[in-house]
Amino acid sequence: MARPRKHDGVVYRRNDSNIWWMRYRDKAGRRRLESTNTADWDDAQRQLRERLQSRDNNTLEFIRKGKQLTFAELADFFLENYSKPPIRAPKTHEANENALKTLKPVFGSFKLVDIDATQIEIHLRNRLQQKRYARRKAGTVAIATLKATTVHQEFRVFRRIFSVAVKKKLIPINPCAAVEFPVIVKGSFRPHYVTSLEQAKIEKHAPEYLRNVVRIITETGLRVYKELACMKKEQVDLANKVAFITDSKTPTGVAEIPLTDLAVEAFRHQMELAGPGPWLFPSSQRPTEHQTDFKTTWIRTLQRAGLPHFRLYDLRSTFATRLSVGGVADEWVTQLLRQTDAKVFKKYSQMKLQMKREALERLNRQAGESAPPKSSDTARKE
Repeated sequence: MARPRKHDGVVYRRNDSNIWWMRYRDKAGRRRLESTNTADWDDAQRQLRERLQSRDNNTLEFIRKGKQLTFAELADFFLENYSKPPIRAPKTHEANENALKTLKPVFGSFKLVDIDATQIEIHLRNRLQQKRYARRKAGTVAIATLKATTVHQEFRVFRRIFSVAVKKKLIPINPCAAVEFPVIVKGSFRPHYVTSLEQAKIEKHAPEYLRNVVRIITETGLRVYKELACMKKEQVDLANKVAFITDSKTPTGVAEIPLTDLAVEAFRHQMELAGPGPWLFPSSQRPTEHQTDFKTTWIRTLQRAGLPHFRLYDLRSTFATRLSVGGVADEWVTQLLRQTDAKVFKKYSQMKLQMKREALERLNRQAGESAPPKSSDTARKE
């Protein structure tokens, strides 16, 4: 039996400094000395408790390594191993690189353990006051203040990077978890549920190919550009009612997609519309290539239909919500969406409330009032 230690750990000052130090022993009994980098007694005690807990959980060496690792080193590791295709889509990797162009100059030289929620919030507030620049003939000029959505995207990348650090046990907690974003991001990452009435209006005013896009996505949940726009005719088997996704945003996105009768009809119509080429949605400008952008036509269609703007991608969210409200189990909806993480489904399921409101609007409060009252059993006996 190991001999009990007199002191499991202690916080003390040395060399007449205001900074507290901590002394403790690791699993092997070796004495460790570390500065807490704080003059606050309670904070120093908290750090000591975290060290002792990590020692007992056999994660002490990872934590100590995290004390030496800089944010720039972690960011480079993140870009190389968690951001590039096929782990993430090329556009996602590009967005991560752009965000780090702002984050690295500020936090690059900081040790991971030295970055806290307060520093992150101060950075976000500063970013929200900065200007967005554009190149003009006269040179680079400031054109507007940065949008909150742009800064929020940078914060999301920051949070993802620290999530990797937590998983690798380089730090005990993600400092972004305690950060409150300085402003409300209106409409950010909140999918719009497309009602049946809205869809009917869109299909009425949309050109034929966009009408097919709307029907296919709401019936299959395909991703707009990564899966549908670049689809070839050979990937659709109308006889067996199945579509084959050969390339997607994530590895789980590569799959066989079952088709409903409405989806089959939309695919058949689009094949007739596409002509003799291999692409399901050929480009009008370059017939040998596929369509890469529906945005302009989508915006004009919404305007003609008299509807507020929302993303074409929200049709995929609508597909998921309709499945959920229809009684399909969440894990099956996640599989039909071909998502790697079931947590993504939460933002889709939030739209159930809007669908319930739509159902309540059809409530007939006068139902049965004009009908004659039914006779009771007693009355019939009499």
